Amino acid sequence: MANHYPLTYGGRLIVQIIGKILYFPVWWYTVGLSRFVRNAWQFLRNREKSLSLLVWAKNLFVPMYGQRDWAGRLISFLVRIVQIIARGLAVFFWLMLIILVILLWLIVPILLIVGLGFQLA
Repeated sequence: MANHYPLTYGGRLIVQIIGKILYFPVWWYTVGLSRFVRNAWQFLRNREKSLSLLVWAKNLFVPMYGQRDWAGRLISFLVRIVQIIARGLAVFFWLMLIILVILLWLIVPILLIVGLGFQLA
């Protein structure tokens, strides 16, 4: 029995490697994709927090520096509108970049298989 152990172990190792190779596409489009999207969403939330977009939006009608006269309120409102638009564009940029990267995540294995097919043909 001890003499056959390396052969049995080698066979198990080969089966395990083939199983992992065959499981990889399934993992890529299920578990890997869900983890990638979850991390991308967390990245987008962190970008929004660093830009404080929601804080600017919540305080849109609150006068800056306690200036409660009409000029102070108007200037505060206009400054906050400009800030919200600029920060909103930055968050939109990050969102578009994340969508592009997720699409790349979905397309890369297909492109690799097609490229491999061209190389073998």
